[in-house]
Amino acid sequence: MSDTDDWAERLRANRAEKDEFLDEHPQSPIPPEDRDGFDGLEYFDPDPEYRVDATVTVHDQPDPVEMETSDGRTVRYERVVTFAFDLGGESFDLHGYKQEPGDEAIFVPFRDKTTGQQTYDGGRYMELETERDLEDGDEVTIDFNLAYSPFCAFSDTFSCPYPPEENWLETTVEAGERHEQN
Repeated sequence: MSDTDDWAERLRANRAEKDEFLDEHPQSPIPPEDRDGFDGLEYFDPDPEYRVDATVTVHDQPDPVEMETSDGRTVRYERVVTFAFDLGGESFDLHGYKQEPGDEAIFVPFRDKTTGQQTYDGGRYMELETERDLEDGDEVTIDFNLAYSPFCAFSDTFSCPYPPEENWLETTVEAGERHEQN
């Protein structure tokens, strides 16, 4: 089995596990009365082209960023890193955020040209967990196949931050979760 086949198989297993959580877990964001009709999420096919190597720039003095939320509030994050990468022959930047300095994962919310059409109109999220603190010039893999819809896509009882304008990608990212608009 090639590395790509192995990666795609792990991705499919991850998706099946998430579908099971959404269908059965008491903390699922899908309202219990809607779970009978739930047959799993829609996903774009796994595509290794959407696994990109990104160069890291660390923000030693993180700038605060106020993000609007789905329930009209704002939440404060700090911009801790910038990821520079190429996708489809074009160069892009995405910023990574943390709410608290000790947060393990780097929060990477984004919008792209699928937002509001093939994907949730509030944007999608990725989380990047690293084995050590990132340093300027580090290379990390950003896998858009792991992009997911926030819980507020399934229920209004959740408050989800919307990606700030600096993370709106002027390209189409046909990877990760789909969320057709009703």
